[in-house]
Amino acid sequence: MITRSGLALTVSLCTLGAGGVLAGEQPQLPNGKGKDVVEAVCTGCHPVTQILNSSGYSREHWAELIGTMIDLSDSRETRDEVVGYLTSHFPPNTKRVSLPVAGTHQIRFQQWTVPTLGQRSRDPVEAPDGSIWWVGQFGNIMGRLDPKTGSMKEFQLPENAKPHSVTIDADGNPWYTGNANGTIGKLDAKTGEVLKVYKMPDPAARDPHTAEFDRNGILWFTLQQSNMFGRLDPKTGDIKLVTAKTPRSLPYGVKIDADGTPWYACNGSNCLVKVDAKTMEQTEIKLPTPGTTVRRLDIAADGSIWFVNSAKGKIGRYSPKTGEIKEWDSPSGPASHPYALAVVDGIVWYNESGVRPDMLVRFDPKSEKFQSWSISSGGVHAGIIRHMRPARNGDLLVHQSSTNRIMRVAVKGVAPSS
Repeated sequence: MITRSGLALTVSLCTLGAGGVLAGEQPQLPNGKGKDVVEAVCTGCHPVTQILNSSGYSREHWAELIGTMIDLSDSRETRDEVVGYLTSHFPPNTKRVSLPVAGTHQIRFQQWTVPTLGQRSRDPVEAPDGSIWWVGQFGNIMGRLDPKTGSMKEFQLPENAKPHSVTIDADGNPWYTGNANGTIGKLDAKTGEVLKVYKMPDPAARDPHTAEFDRNGILWFTLQQSNMFGRLDPKTGDIKLVTAKTPRSLPYGVKIDADGTPWYACNGSNCLVKVDAKTMEQTEIKLPTPGTTVRRLDIAADGSIWFVNSAKGKIGRYSPKTGEIKEWDSPSGPASHPYALAVVDGIVWYNESGVRPDMLVRFDPKSEKFQSWSISSGGVHAGIIRHMRPARNGDLLVHQSSTNRIMRVAVKGVAPSS
């Protein structure tokens, strides 16, 4: 099990994961006491723009938020200077305000804070034994949670893997995508030992991103910045890669339909892509709204492809049977940036990541009505959900990567509290 604390180690961890601050001209933090300390401590993980665009917090909430990212308990002077500067220059504001939608449906959040701060925990998924696995991308970590007891263990991955996502095979073993070193790896579910690492056969395939197994045990995966889509056969170790038809279409989310056909979303273009499982021939479906980009998609029981139009603040549905495409505006508007999405029992769930509080949104296709809930991490709203997947009982597994939280949401209807 991994344990990490202390200012120096956490800042080092973040610096490695963030890749440094953007070079050249860039926005600057306002002058004031504590600016140099904030730049030293915070911008190892976050670009200056993330602080400048913050929705702001009270002193109490800035302290709480920082405490989810870095352990400054042994450096009180540094902590007070950081909190004081941020409180003075970035109080609560309404520039990213969300628009909640009331309704009668009841849900319930359950959340756990992962052991290693600053790891950017993400993409939780349930194994057959009920355990929940996640990856800590900045921490180079794979984690396992027992939701019955709350106990967690973390396992170090090979150097510079920087896992982007995790998925589970038919035997219950977790697989990660090595986003920084062009690999895919398999762990033993019982011991956490790394059993096998597969290196991409093409050096241009730099960044395995999101992966899903089909019913035959074949692993399908996207490579966003490499603009590729891939197939891995664990029985033979054979990996086949194809380049996306549209330059810079940025393959992102991936799902497998009931026929075993892979589909992926384009985060850099207005397309969904269907892939022939045998030949890997790609068929692009162009989406009608100019400027569309799609991070995630899911496939409903009737075969409809649901997707988020992240760039335009919409969600949409494509029918492979009829070719019809329909979109709906998300409640918080064009800048709401819908991100993750899952369909549970015909209901579409997604999050608005561009607003604060960041919202979990329910959409009923039959009534075409929305309802939404703010997503808190303790006492703050700091986001964001980058992937969501159903548990076997229909709950949603989500996360807050900025605050190192894993969450389970009972969404199928919860009795009101008395």
